[in-house]
Amino acid sequence: MTAAPIRVEVLTGAALEAALEDVARLRIKVFRDWPYLYDGDLVYERNYLQTYRDSAGAVLVGAFDGNHLIGAATGTPMEDHADDFASAFAARSEDLSQIFYCAESVLLPDYRGHGIGHRFFDLREAHARALGCATSSFCAVIRPTDHPMRPENARDLGPFWRGRGYQPLEGAVVQYDWTDLGDNQQSSKPLQVWVKDL
Repeated sequence: MTAAPIRVEVLTGAALEAALEDVARLRIKVFRDWPYLYDGDLVYERNYLQTYRDSAGAVLVGAFDGNHLIGAATGTPMEDHADDFASAFAARSEDLSQIFYCAESVLLPDYRGHGIGHRFFDLREAHARALGCATSSFCAVIRPTDHPMRPENARDLGPFWRGRGYQPLEGAVVQYDWTDLGDNQQSSKPLQVWVKDL
């Protein structure tokens, strides 16, 4: 981490699209760690990130050390995101058009603990409000406490999320597939939906 302040800014449109290749690399690097254990590749990432090119309501919050992208947080209106995530609301009364989905928040380890995660949420929530959304949501992977790859110093992010006003949405668990480190094919993972009234 340099002595210069980290720049955190909202990217949309062409600026968002120009940053997506760096976001792909950042996702692969950060999500290799606990709890995602994601064995990613650029082909998959480019396909996944197409959502942000296609959604007029998409936002990318980038954290920059100089010109180097060291962190990113994304979001779209729930209706524009993968059906896998919206499915958690299928049997509920919530209006999907009123829900903003905060997707990934990825930040290189050396830059954590300096308030950047809060800025990621602040700016995405402001973007969601500007779009007229009433609810902000995200998903977090559920891993067993006795998972063999769980590090001894694994951090529970629940207190951070609750401190920002998010709560787990009871009974709202979605399934999403990716390849874990050490595996040779994708497998389904449960993710808990968290929500906050805006």
